[in-house]
Amino acid sequence: MSASRSGITGGVGAEGAEPAPRPAASGPPGADLLAALLDGMDAALCALDARGRVTHWNREAERVLGWSAAEAVGRLGFTGWAVRDADADEVRAGLLAAMDAPGRQVREFALVRKDGGRVLVRTQSSRVLGADGRPAGVYCAFGEVHAQIDLERSIALSEALFEEAAWGVVLLDVDLRPAVANAQAVRLLGAGHRSAVLGRPLGALLREGAEELEGALAHVLAEGPPRGPADLWVRTAAEGAGRRCWHGGFVRLASPLAQRPVPLGVGWLFQDVTAARLAEREADRLRFRTGQLHRAGRAAAECEDGREAAAVCADFALAGFADHVLVDTVGEGRRLVRALASPPGAAGPAAGPEGGGLPVPYAPGHPVLRAMERLGPVRAGAGEGDAAEGWARRLRWPAGTVHALATVLRHRGRTVGAVTFLRSASRPAFDRPDAVYAESVAALIASALGPDAGRPPA
Repeated sequence: MSASRSGITGGVGAEGAEPAPRPAASGPPGADLLAALLDGMDAALCALDARGRVTHWNREAERVLGWSAAEAVGRLGFTGWAVRDADADEVRAGLLAAMDAPGRQVREFALVRKDGGRVLVRTQSSRVLGADGRPAGVYCAFGEVHAQIDLERSIALSEALFEEAAWGVVLLDVDLRPAVANAQAVRLLGAGHRSAVLGRPLGALLREGAEELEGALAHVLAEGPPRGPADLWVRTAAEGAGRRCWHGGFVRLASPLAQRPVPLGVGWLFQDVTAARLAEREADRLRFRTGQLHRAGRAAAECEDGREAAAVCADFALAGFADHVLVDTVGEGRRLVRALASPPGAAGPAAGPEGGGLPVPYAPGHPVLRAMERLGPVRAGAGEGDAAEGWARRLRWPAGTVHALATVLRHRGRTVGAVTFLRSASRPAFDRPDAVYAESVAALIASALGPDAGRPPA
């Protein structure tokens, strides 16, 4: 082999010792290729012949211990330079013992750097057989123990994430298709097994939220991950699946072996936080509505006229709750008379109808009449398409109404009217908490109207 860092070069012995003889500058065919291969290895590598003399020493071995190939090759063992005298026999015996045992032998030794410092290395030794089939030496790959431990930790972390993690973990390729998914991710995606997830487009896995997820993944590939985790509302393709909130983050994967960062895909870690987010949303809604009721009560207390106070309460209730509000009071003959209404089709305060209140001809079975019969809230909703327009017109509500909530106005043990909240298609249907809030608003309006209920406006 030609003289090189990883070739069989003559070396300088211990201080005062004669250097080992150098071979001729030209070597056998392929020697330069072998030298290049050894120098390009990520692991430190050395080789010893049957007598324990160093025959090979690559660049990584020089980096770890500081001794160059010219200083290492040709020395008899590590005694006097790469190990302490007290450890020399143990190290030499441990390395050469690989000649008498098949397979790899893994050991840890404390070696000495050229600068005098000690470094703990983990070695993997294996015997080298000669042409006659008999052991001719030993090759030894070694690395710093802490580097080996870091690698083992990385491998252990990867295995734990894909087997035991409570978070869902998905690795997606550059085409944004899942390449690896752990068991938790498969459960969250509503798939029965991994094969139903891997290689499929996200649009086939998610009925809602696929475009947002793909946009985030494309951004990570192009620009890098966002600064922090984020929430994503999705609906999986599983039958009967509801909307879920997944909280997670992304990491861009790049090859550590390429000279330039080459994207391999994106790692996505997420967990289901739907219950927590719904609880937070409900707490925020309750906090806001409690504040609105408090402000409505204070504002109504400053009004001299009962109808004005009722209008103030209705206006405060509309904020973030509904698009329209209608207040009907009980008039002569127990007929309902329109007392207050918010302007349809435009934002504005609730006010009484011009020219005085007129009876409202509600048909039997109307939600308002049902609310008065049961002395509690009644929710109603329209169908789809043309049926929705006819539904609102038939019930004498503004065009575009698709959701309604009516509840009774009670004051001092008697029914004084009803209040109706209306929503358009841009809002969700009224739910049970909405009904509870409507009852609280109705109590304020009924209290404000009080003795004025049933009397025409001035």
